[in-house]
Amino acid sequence: MRPFYLTTAIDYVNGSPHLGHAYEKVLADVIARSRRLQGQNVHFLTGTDEHGQKVQQSAQARGVPPQQFCDEVAGEFRDLCRLLNISNDDFVRTTEPRHKAVVRAMLQQLFDKGEIYRAEYKGFYSTRQEQFLREKDRLPGGSWPEIYGEVTEITEANYFFKLASYQQWLIDYITAHEDFVFPAHRRKSLLEFLADPLNDLCISRPKERLEWGIPLPFDENYVTYVWFDALLNYYSAVKDLGRWPADYNIIGKDILIPAHGIYWPIMLHALGQPPPRTLLVHGWWSVNGQKMSKSTGNFIDPVAFCREWSVDALRYFMIREMAVGQDSDFSREQFLVRYSSELANNLGNLVNRTLNMTVRFADGTVPPAGPCEDAERELQALWTQTRDEVARLNADLQFHVALERTMTFVTAINAYIERRAPWKLAKDTSAPAQALLRTSLATMAEALRLATTLLWPVMPATADKVRAGLGQAPLISWAGELDWSNRLAGATLRPVEILFPKPPPPAKS
Repeated sequence: MRPFYLTTAIDYVNGSPHLGHAYEKVLADVIARSRRLQGQNVHFLTGTDEHGQKVQQSAQARGVPPQQFCDEVAGEFRDLCRLLNISNDDFVRTTEPRHKAVVRAMLQQLFDKGEIYRAEYKGFYSTRQEQFLREKDRLPGGSWPEIYGEVTEITEANYFFKLASYQQWLIDYITAHEDFVFPAHRRKSLLEFLADPLNDLCISRPKERLEWGIPLPFDENYVTYVWFDALLNYYSAVKDLGRWPADYNIIGKDILIPAHGIYWPIMLHALGQPPPRTLLVHGWWSVNGQKMSKSTGNFIDPVAFCREWSVDALRYFMIREMAVGQDSDFSREQFLVRYSSELANNLGNLVNRTLNMTVRFADGTVPPAGPCEDAERELQALWTQTRDEVARLNADLQFHVALERTMTFVTAINAYIERRAPWKLAKDTSAPAQALLRTSLATMAEALRLATTLLWPVMPATADKVRAGLGQAPLISWAGELDWSNRLAGATLRPVEILFPKPPPPAKS
């Protein structure tokens, strides 16, 4: 299988991590882990975007040098990756020499080709978005959308990239490559935006206004526009690894237009490089039905949430709740429903029952399975159906449905236990009853092992704890692990801590 390269967006260091950052990391991690289990050589990149006017202003407000400010906030994003058990292979920072060297080399290449020119600009500028605006960006009443913050009119000389000359190429490319943007409605929105003429892109800021950036190699009095700098990280981080193009460039819907859907592919094309194979565009999280905002307190701190519950509980909820490409809502009430019914009462209960009954009725050693009857054959058939369906769903990025199907199988294992009632079979000393008891315990253990193989990309720590309880090594590949077998016969089971402690009852008013 060919190597697989995926990236998250790099996070702007103007603020601390929030739920959206956590989701994007976990989504990318689930994809990376799934691909590795299938035998692909995966390279997974994330990192931080550290230049620009907002960073310079935030550092000034704190009274610290910009680099110190960046180091501190980049550390928060690194810590978030470690906390969430993200398996990234690299963490790129746009203030690193390896990145800055590539940016300057590519700027020089475009300048030498005549793709960059100097001109005077007069127009409107948004400091918050660090971009020049057009009249079409105004609201119908003439005001500017709130997203732009304070907008000022400026006149200054700058350098421009010939973006507009590539508009038709980009339209043709997107039209010919239906998988370039996922989901399809984001691709449609991008093509609708491109129905209007593009302007050339201002790719510089004068140092007298902004010092915190990568200097242009052909004019040291200017620094590079933050988007022109930041987008190149996906390439600069793997330039010497032979990994480009990226298979998945995973981003939020807010940065598809214009940055990743227009600037990025055109920049690459002008440089003689192919665009990423797919821009995987995810939606936004609201909280309790409202826009997420720190100022209003309507905010989920992923670090605090993991400490209150668990990393895998948060990973599970985010992947279970959000369909890739759609928006979703995060509420504590819905989290508790998923946590209690699917994790604690279903999966957690299955683990406890399987291990405890094997200890009680078979001295902690999984017995060999005897001849199967209808109950065993039905569960095995459901496993085959579940395994194959989950594989298809994962390939289509329908991870939320894949988790639902996996939990349906977990529910079926618990139903099998009720049907077989090992606690009753144990009281019957007849040979047929004891043979059926052994088969029941073996079936429970094997079904649990198989279920955890599907859950591992989403809940790797939990799945490996269960595997350890079943006497199995940590999972490193799906090869040979997805077929129903008798491999656990003779395995000595080990105690496993309660994986999902039941939440305390709500306080009485």
